Amino acid sequence: MDSKDALVVFEGTKIRRTWHDEQWFFSVVDLVAVLTDSANPNNYWKVLKHREPQLVTICNQLKLPSADGKYYNTDCVNTENAFRLIQSIPSKKAEPFKRWLAKVGYERVQEIEDPELAQKRMKEIYKLKGYSDEWIEKRVRGVAIRDELTDEWDKRGVSSKQDYSILTAEISKATFGLTPSEYKRLKGLESENLRDHMDDIELILTMLGEATTTRFTRDRDSLKFPELRNDAKDGGDVAGATRKDIEGKLGKSVVSSNNYLETPEKVKRIDNKKKSIE
Repeated sequence: MDSKDALVVFEGTKIRRTWHDEQWFFSVVDLVAVLTDSANPNNYWKVLKHREPQLVTICNQLKLPSADGKYYNTDCVNTENAFRLIQSIPSKKAEPFKRWLAKVGYERVQEIEDPELAQKRMKEIYKLKGYSDEWIEKRVRGVAIRDELTDEWDKRGVSSKQDYSILTAEISKATFGLTPSEYKRLKGLESENLRDHMDDIELILTMLGEATTTRFTRDRDSLKFPELRNDAKDGGDVAGATRKDIEGKLGKSVVSSNNYLETPEKVKRIDNKKKSIE
């Protein structure tokens, strides 16, 4: 199997998946087998499709390995549509997922009414993952700066995902010498969020590049896409110059393949080192 094809195990059952269009897609039949007690998940899926034909529209035909070792076109869904599929399965095993989806939906409505709740929940999630309070504050601030920039782009006619990607890549390339996709490859990431794997300096430089781009765009009152692209490069250049200055004094590159996360073991090592110095 290709390195981007893999099996994920859930409750002892193997679910085939494949990497496609920058995201994971999962075998529908395998999901059905996990979420039901059906002796014939293929038939279960066939009946379900007949009962709810709209489910066919959320599937992609992608090649997955079968028991005979050969690859066949298979109905697959991405993560979002996997949750949509779960809602259509009347099963005790699917019920916890349905309750969780209802809870998440309710929380989202609350966050729309009170945006501060979203920030609070985001901090709680990062803390549970083991990130330090200091890192979390920088990450949250970075989200606000990014939102301010994208709001400015929205006002000036940027609408397509491709345009956002191009402008973001300009900032990143000028700041770090790498586009976001190149940076993710350097860090060995696939679907993960690049910024969640940056250390403090990487986050700060990212914020500097985006905040400066916002300032240039406003002060220059840029409207056309080439102008916005020039602002993005100039904003990144400012952050890039700062990066090079830091690297010159550090004597090493700021751009790192490390995936930042302060695990308890790492914190313990740092504390022990401090004690030995004291």
